Amino acid sequence: MANERPVYMGPRLKRLRRDLGLTQAHMAADLEISSSYVALLERNQRPLTADMLLRLARTYKMDMSELAGDGGAEFTARLQAVLKDPMFADIDLPPLDATDVATSYPGVTEALLRLYTAYREEQLALADRGVEARVGEGQDPESSDPVAEARRFLAARRNSFPVLDDAAERLAQSLGGQGLGGQGLGGQEGIIAHLKARYNLRVRRLPTDVMMGSMRRLDRHRDELLIDDSLDAASQMFQLALQLCYLELRREIDAVLKEGSFATEAGERLTRKALASYSAAALLMPYSAFARAVEQRRYDVEALARQFGTSFEQTAHRLTTLQKPGQERVPFFFIRLDPAGNVSKRLDGAGFPFARHGGACPLWSVHQAFRTPRQIVTQWLELPDGQRFFSIARTVTAGGGAFGAQRVERAIALGCSAEHAGKLVYTRDQPDTASVAATPIGVTCRLCHRANCAARSAPPIGRQILPDDYVGASAPFTFADV
Repeated sequence: MANERPVYMGPRLKRLRRDLGLTQAHMAADLEISSSYVALLERNQRPLTADMLLRLARTYKMDMSELAGDGGAEFTARLQAVLKDPMFADIDLPPLDATDVATSYPGVTEALLRLYTAYREEQLALADRGVEARVGEGQDPESSDPVAEARRFLAARRNSFPVLDDAAERLAQSLGGQGLGGQGLGGQEGIIAHLKARYNLRVRRLPTDVMMGSMRRLDRHRDELLIDDSLDAASQMFQLALQLCYLELRREIDAVLKEGSFATEAGERLTRKALASYSAAALLMPYSAFARAVEQRRYDVEALARQFGTSFEQTAHRLTTLQKPGQERVPFFFIRLDPAGNVSKRLDGAGFPFARHGGACPLWSVHQAFRTPRQIVTQWLELPDGQRFFSIARTVTAGGGAFGAQRVERAIALGCSAEHAGKLVYTRDQPDTASVAATPIGVTCRLCHRANCAARSAPPIGRQILPDDYVGASAPFTFADV
């Protein structure tokens, strides 16, 4: 016993108090100690005794292991991830130094993380303005584009929100399962019972014409949650989970939302919607259980969807979010588009340089997926700078559910960097993934300088077009080498 080291958990205690919405005075009253003693504990000027740990666990009904864990591990992992940015490449930053800073100076670490996130958002905004200036618009219309605002918010954070993952996982456990969509883990009835018991809400399924274009509607007057009965099982489950997250995780969603800076109210509302949808997916596919399953099934999207009772698109979308510090899985990018090439959703966790304006490269198989509905199409991709990626593409259907109901066909693509492709079930017949031939694609025609591309729709910016008087090339445009 004499060799036991005192336990200092000031930053973790402070974070716990903030998460509970308490002042130091409130926590002191709950624990029957003085406010000054709480302040000393949070500044690591007093160790956290076993008696105080027990008192915290009893007072706030928390697991002892949750309190006694390594409070600096998350900050350390996040700081180390940030320091991998190329702009720090010329600075000697040993991992041990990052650990020391995160553990000893949690306030400084949090400030650095906030600054880096703000920097990423501004870089994305500047990229948008720069592209608009190059095409001669003279101003940035995306500065007031709510969709662009929401996309920048998600992209700056790599579509990963550990606070929402943790909160959703706790909620899933309280409802009786590690994944509400799977068999025997609660399902729709678990959420319906919880809504009735906690909020006195009765769930009713009504025909599409009665719902008047709504998939879900919360009727506070009658204490009813109305669901369109033409939705398939996965969509109904998602709408129930989404409403539950709006009710249960409002505080966590608001806290994440406050980290952003929005020029428009619509941009903030769209981002809030995206965060709520993120939480619903995390409730149906809790991080720990889903992260284990993806490795067991080698990222087989269809198999994972069956296991968790979710749709192909919901599952593919969730795969882009598995970047919780210290528990990272394969980083994926995701895109959804219609037959005309209009992009309706775009998420990047794999460093794929999406076209910020215009369509994607027509040589990418996501555009051909409409020819083989519901079949997975795989493809290796190579960008002009030599970066290689692996992608799968498949069509998904929205709407329908009744005769005459409108259906919308879209194609989605999910992909990762070539270095991670060997972990996917889709490459199991390709033992040497490094030598597989790849399709040469570009980000977008205006930024792609590949000379001999028959699919080109526009010449690249900054290249001189050659005359056609004497030579007719197979490519739509010919341009000078320099």
